[in-house]
Amino acid sequence: MPIPALLLSLIGLVPFIGCGLGAIGPQTGSSDPWLAALIGYAAVVLSFVGGVHWGLVLRDPDPPLKGARLGLAVVPLLLGWAALAAAATVAYWIALLVLIAGYILAIAAEHQGGQQGLLPQRYLWLRWTFTIVAVAMLTTVVTLRLLGQTIVF
Repeated sequence: MPIPALLLSLIGLVPFIGCGLGAIGPQTGSSDPWLAALIGYAAVVLSFVGGVHWGLVLRDPDPPLKGARLGLAVVPLLLGWAALAAAATVAYWIALLVLIAGYILAIAAEHQGGQQGLLPQRYLWLRWTFTIVAVAMLTTVVTLRLLGQTIVF
């Protein structure tokens, strides 16, 4: 994996960790904007995952399973949008659950694609690492907030 891709992926985790920690801070008034930032960032990154697959399909003149792969690549975008809509209209915890499900579904689909030779193994390693950290932070935030717990820094 190219070093810039590794570094940029690691840097991409900083908002997950920073906003996630801010979202579970002790004061609701100051933690709510961090929660909104976390949900927004997680939704944008999830949509980016689908975009990567569009790029992979479009670069190949005759890719296998072209239609299915392009169709499935739209799912992360739609789930990210659904999370944003849920956060704005229903409840933050539903938005977080939608995002968690989206990340898990995306990595499961990518894992299957990797087993079929549709994705490079080093890309999958990077995606698994990123997904584990992102899902861990989203799960921590939704769990602690639903339990009414906070972390004092």
